[in-house]
Amino acid sequence: MLTNQDQQRMEQLIAELNEHNYRYYTLDTPEISDAEYDRLYDELVSLETTLGVVLPSSPTQRVGHTILSGFEQHRHLARLWSLDKAQNLEQLYAWEARLKRAISDYNAKNPSTPLPDPTYVMELKFDGLTLNLTYEQGQLIQAATRGNGTVGESILAQVKTINSIPLSIDYTDGVIEVQGEGIMTLSSLARYNETAEEPLKNARNAAAGALRNLNPAVTASRKLDAFIYNVGYAEGVTFDNHKQLQQFLKDNRFKVNPYIIYADDLKQFEDELIALAERRNELDFLIDGAVIKVQDMRTREALGYTDKFPRWAVAFKFEAEEAETTLLSVSWEVGRTGKITPVAKVEAVELAGVTVQNCTLNNMGDIERKNLKFALGTLVAIRRSNDVIPEILGKVDEELGEEIVFPDKCPSCGSELEQRGAHLFCNNKLGCEPQMIGRITHFAARDAMDIESFSIMTAEQLYRECGVKDPADLYKLTFDDLIKLERFGQKKAQKLLDAIEHSKTRELSSFLFALGIPNTGKTTAKTLADHYNSLDAVMQATTDELVQLQDIGLIVAESIVSFFNDPDVQQSVAAMLEAGVAPQTEQIATVASEDHPLFGKTIVITGTLPTLGRDELTKMLEACGAKVTGSVSKKTDLVIAGEKAGSKLTKAQQLGITIIEDEAQVLQMIEG
Repeated sequence: MLTNQDQQRMEQLIAELNEHNYRYYTLDTPEISDAEYDRLYDELVSLETTLGVVLPSSPTQRVGHTILSGFEQHRHLARLWSLDKAQNLEQLYAWEARLKRAISDYNAKNPSTPLPDPTYVMELKFDGLTLNLTYEQGQLIQAATRGNGTVGESILAQVKTINSIPLSIDYTDGVIEVQGEGIMTLSSLARYNETAEEPLKNARNAAAGALRNLNPAVTASRKLDAFIYNVGYAEGVTFDNHKQLQQFLKDNRFKVNPYIIYADDLKQFEDELIALAERRNELDFLIDGAVIKVQDMRTREALGYTDKFPRWAVAFKFEAEEAETTLLSVSWEVGRTGKITPVAKVEAVELAGVTVQNCTLNNMGDIERKNLKFALGTLVAIRRSNDVIPEILGKVDEELGEEIVFPDKCPSCGSELEQRGAHLFCNNKLGCEPQMIGRITHFAARDAMDIESFSIMTAEQLYRECGVKDPADLYKLTFDDLIKLERFGQKKAQKLLDAIEHSKTRELSSFLFALGIPNTGKTTAKTLADHYNSLDAVMQATTDELVQLQDIGLIVAESIVSFFNDPDVQQSVAAMLEAGVAPQTEQIATVASEDHPLFGKTIVITGTLPTLGRDELTKMLEACGAKVTGSVSKKTDLVIAGEKAGSKLTKAQQLGITIIEDEAQVLQMIEG
């Protein structure tokens, strides 16, 4: 039985041990010896064992004893973005020019609330694994990988083994998500390799491998560390600038790297970037560049994001490492668009801590431009471009080797190839296996039709055994077709059929992206969907019409028109529509009248409503001129609460904010 005295002693031990952990792992200023720490820790373990009680913030929770069966998916509360890149000062100033143009455009449209001239902050760009940590009421309740930025993998048990990550924090006013980088220091790597049966080759892969290991004990054995640098989602707290955000992290005992430089002008960073690149090998952890951000939070919010990147931040990437090795062979691969891409195999070489055996060659023109036409068997220089993709720079000397033979027939189906510029294409789109499998895989991908658990292996199996040679064929599959396949039991077969059926009502923008229109990414697909609001209208659009749309130039416009003029595409789309595919279009009229009761109101949505999704409701409210935010504060005018509303509802009740819990009432207000 747990007495008050026992609980007080446990809480006292936990507080003392967590304080010593913070001083040792975060501040690097230990106050007691290891032996004294072990004595306190053993006393806590003894109490927990005897009483059968373990408190959530106990440091004994950092040691994982249970091997997990797999990784569960976790949807982030706020998206984790990639960063735009600059590899030299010219590109850095080009980014700044775009930034200042965007600020100028905003100020021209909002003269009463102009944005200030940008000032900047520079931090290190760590080379490890991105972590997203979720705290609720001050307790660490979730940790996940970045994944695709929206959905990652839950690695809470693994992250708990990192001593510099607090299990509890002082901030208890709501849910927050903080982001950082899980790393293995070089000194920890060296100590690990002294006794390891299989030494680890580099710290970056060691950290990523440890955090994605199903046995948390393996994670713990690598003594990982973490630097936290951002608050991605927060309830009940806002920041005016980056300094406030940093101070919040420090106040809550997160480990924040001390390297941070503030400047009023990018020129002030030039010398420091050169110096940092020169001394990065002196650090005890890997970095591959620096991150430069706008300090002002209002500017960040106003400028927002592109499809991939925040407009207010950029990664300055250091020059990639280079090595010399022998070019052994070149093979040719067929993509979903029919483009034939050369892939070079080189003699294995260590480069930036990674063993490289394959390198990308872009096209025939790339091979000729780099004087590689007669390079087989010779020494070539390779570089990990952006520290990620290995590329061949050219020959080391003028020695002639064997010739790289350009194909004249498709390496997969044997069809005659067509040269368009520097690229080769196979035009046999209905009879070339890699093209068809590639199109089907792309169609089903998460950012497209999002058919759950679909993979390239599924596409290959369906193509070869069920005759699925076009995305439209997916909607003809039956239970009897699937149940006969290897690795398909009743449950898996029905799950795939349900996922395919569910995909029929994806948004128009997702459907357009899924079709794989050449030169058309997610952003362009959304532009088309938003403007035309109809699949038929998009298919009938002319080049002259399309070039009037934002970010659509002549090449993209011609690609779209040519794509929808293709009889095979028209037949495929018609077959999907006949099978019940019904891309959803936005039917919400933009009201935005100052007379509307919701105009200018700050609204928070929390919980789950019976029929309305959060994104749908947000669009409806914004069309009325309302501002939808993610956190409740004194400035909030209205909270719309569904089931499982949680802490936001509690905060609204405490502040006396108007709360609506009836969906019908919400719709009535929107109608005005």
